[in-house]
Amino acid sequence: MGLKWTDSRDIAIELAEANPDVDPRSVRFTELMQWVLALPDFDDDPKHCGEKVLEAIQLAWMDEV
Repeated sequence: MGLKWTDSRDIAIELAEANPDVDPRSVRFTELMQWVLALPDFDDDPKHCGEKVLEAIQLAWMDEV
C-alpha cells in the first residue's frame, strides 16, 4: 500500500532522503506537490491535495532536517 496525502511524516522523511541538500522552506507548494507525486511509494489522487496538506508535509520535512 502506497503513501497517501495524510501520511505527511512519512512523505517528509522520503523527501528529506531524496533531497538532502534542499531547504524545505525554499520549496514552493506547486513544486512540493510535484515532488510528492513523483515519489515511488506515493499512491493517492492529486485532487485530494490542498494547501493545508502541503503545509503539513513542509512542516514535517522541516522537522526532519
